[in-house]
Amino acid sequence: MPDQPAPRRELERVRDGGGPGADHARTALTATATPDRLRAAILALAAARGPESSTCPSDAARAVADDWRPLLPDARELARELAKLGAVRLTQRGRTLDPGGTWTGPIRIRIVRPDVRSDP
Repeated sequence: MPDQPAPRRELERVRDGGGPGADHARTALTATATPDRLRAAILALAAARGPESSTCPSDAARAVADDWRPLLPDARELARELAKLGAVRLTQRGRTLDPGGTWTGPIRIRIVRPDVRSDP
């Protein structure tokens, strides 16, 4: 559907393809709680893109809500939590960020462990 944001269409393709991230994509598209949807979207998009590519917190926010900007801080914090669990790696300008550290500016999310469940 052309009027949907590209990240949402990507989630649908991941879900329908049944490959890496399909279960997380399903959760991202159907869960009722926004944090669950965001967490699952981060994992689905990162897993589908693979360890050699990355996604952005805004992609996850765009995938789950039309009004995505207010969700961006939550998406960044969920990415931080997933990095602390070892599921993803956060980078900035190609350098790995300490998930417990202080950082600002744009970040990228790379999958490390695609088997991590989306529930906390």
